Amino acid sequence: MRLSKYFLPLLKENPKEAEIASHRLMLRAAIIRQQAAGIYAWLPLGKRVLDKICTIIREEQDRAGAQEILMPTIQSADLWRESGRYEDYGKEMLRLADRQKREMLYGPTNEEMITDIFRSFVRSYKSLPLNLYQIQWKFRDEIRPRFGVMRSREFLMKDAYSFDSDEEGMRASYHRMFVSYLRIFARLGVPAIPMRADTGPIGGDLSHEFIILAETGESAVFCDKKYLSLPVPPANIDFADDKKLRHIVRQWTELYAATEEMHLETGAWAALPAGDRLAARGIEVGHIFSFGAKYSAPMGAVITGADGKNTPVLMGSYGIGPSRLVAAIIEASHDEQGIIWPRAIAPFSVGLITMKTGDKAGDALAESLYAELQQAGFDCLFDDSAERAGAKFAAMDLIGLPVQLIIGPRAAAQGEVEVKLRASGRREVLSAAAAVNFIKSFFA
Repeated sequence: MRLSKYFLPLLKENPKEAEIASHRLMLRAAIIRQQAAGIYAWLPLGKRVLDKICTIIREEQDRAGAQEILMPTIQSADLWRESGRYEDYGKEMLRLADRQKREMLYGPTNEEMITDIFRSFVRSYKSLPLNLYQIQWKFRDEIRPRFGVMRSREFLMKDAYSFDSDEEGMRASYHRMFVSYLRIFARLGVPAIPMRADTGPIGGDLSHEFIILAETGESAVFCDKKYLSLPVPPANIDFADDKKLRHIVRQWTELYAATEEMHLETGAWAALPAGDRLAARGIEVGHIFSFGAKYSAPMGAVITGADGKNTPVLMGSYGIGPSRLVAAIIEASHDEQGIIWPRAIAPFSVGLITMKTGDKAGDALAESLYAELQQAGFDCLFDDSAERAGAKFAAMDLIGLPVQLIIGPRAAAQGEVEVKLRASGRREVLSAAAAVNFIKSFFA
């Protein structure tokens, strides 16, 4: 993509309303634009990041056996009355009525609707296990939306729902999603630590929050330092092998890890050697629940078991917020100059800069590299503008692309280009061919 043709309205000054780094950088880097309190438009650069995050989530959820659907954002209040949550949920629920005076709501979550879909079609244990997921916009009317998309009112959510006939199957579904989440966050470039968590208004007795560590995290977290070196399950993990999955889940939950709300200074934490303790700040990026018949029993979602008896189906819920993840990743990966994107989700892999537009050798080399990188399948943002070199460098650092190729008149005359890595700041002058090979190796 040529910058001269790309909609990238960067801001030079820090917005006054931005309280944290991710909010400030997302506004400055033209990732989002606020439209109302807690409601944001996603601009082209941000949409590319969202799409890449969602692609990784889809690939790993599909790998774990989940099937994607799409439910409406507007739900009937009657479904929520069936579950008993309509009055209990509180003012965060946006309630409305259509022209026929039917009571509706903008869905903050989808347990009721997915239960209704399930009960309409599934009758026998032979159709289980089943896991359905969606990636959809939701709305919670936060009393005080703040920190940009970190605590917004409208947000993008991946929510999956499992259905099983017995306790053993329900826990096996939980294990599959647990392991899938480990892989998702590792692929995103932000390994997350699973921590026992309160189930909140969703309910249930088994729950974990997935937390990424960030100095500017919203809450305190406490865990064993061994989490930082635990191996992530490989791509070829067999999601049908529950024995193997149980072992992985046990490995990732037997060490101490707790959010501030669940942390106790006594017991397991006190027994840890001081050198193994990690007290830090963290950001929740995923939350999984196993809640049995909490919704299926009151809503009549029953199945016929192998014994011929009808029992409520057992359920779980598994959420990741892609829009929140964008902010969380920036909080964990930025510096004074701007964002530092992990390779897998950067809006563009390579930023191509000509220091002096109009220099024949430089322009020719840039065009050649741009064409070659595109042909090789790399997303490349080519700054072909007439801006001064310093402004181009600042813009590329702000938007945080992993690799920058910088072409100056002197180097271009020799057929050379400067390669800069955004994360480390490392610079190296290479021939054009060597630079392309370097990029291929870097992203391999």
